[in-house]
Amino acid sequence: MPIKNSELILNPDGSIYHLNLKPEHIADTIILVGDQDRVALVSKHFDKIIFETQKREFKTHTGTINGKKISVISTGIGPDNIDIVLNELDALANIDFETRTIKQHLKSLNIIRIGTSGGLQPDIPIDSFVVSESGLDLTGMLHAYQTEPISNQKIEKAFIKHTNWNANKARPIIVDGSKTLLSKFDSVSTIKGLTATANGFYGPQGRILRLPLMDAGLNKKIDSFNFEGVKVTNFEMETSAIYGLSKLLGHHAMSLNAIIANRANGTFSNNPRKTVENLITYTLDRI
Repeated sequence: MPIKNSELILNPDGSIYHLNLKPEHIADTIILVGDQDRVALVSKHFDKIIFETQKREFKTHTGTINGKKISVISTGIGPDNIDIVLNELDALANIDFETRTIKQHLKSLNIIRIGTSGGLQPDIPIDSFVVSESGLDLTGMLHAYQTEPISNQKIEKAFIKHTNWNANKARPIIVDGSKTLLSKFDSVSTIKGLTATANGFYGPQGRILRLPLMDAGLNKKIDSFNFEGVKVTNFEMETSAIYGLSKLLGHHAMSLNAIIANRANGTFSNNPRKTVENLITYTLDRI
């Protein structure tokens, strides 16, 4: 049964609606960055750029490094944008745009996030790299899908109990990243962690400017969570959404986080751009 035009939306030139890409425009290895200006920080390391486009905040450069084809795409901020990017990337890989049907043989992409994040534990140094072994989803976005096959209910129940999680909020979900990619990017230069993903930057991450929080003590409860040695290492807005959708769609995903702030210590990097550039180099050296 062909997918309806209202569900799989294509532009007049045959490209996917938001990303403005055709299947031949992407590589099997895709780097995701939030900031569209960060795309060029990655692609400047390419031997050559063979395709580039931009629509809204979604900017893509595809090129080669040592003969290997790689794409880098900006997602913008937040899990709602990740929902767009991951579903459209999967459509590019696994749906025939001519017949509007799912391909018989499905392709698995390697999806690697290079992002910035704030550390939650006092012993996580500013300008260090956290490799997300798992993602803790606090956003609710994944609940639009059938998540039973990917969640870790044992840790989730412990987290809900420890934080006295408010029943009016979406149930937290914990999703593992790709063990294959973890082995490639984890090293003595990185810290393995459980990365919490929020659906906002201020209140959802416990920041107070003028608005009072529903639970002013939630960050301390998140910081102090410890399940058999597993602690929440850092806070950001994309990782768990990438992990959840990638798992459900059959792709490999890994999130690499440049720690430019430490929430426990109240400190911020003196040169966050340099830290991000160092993480880009680290990532490309291992791809």
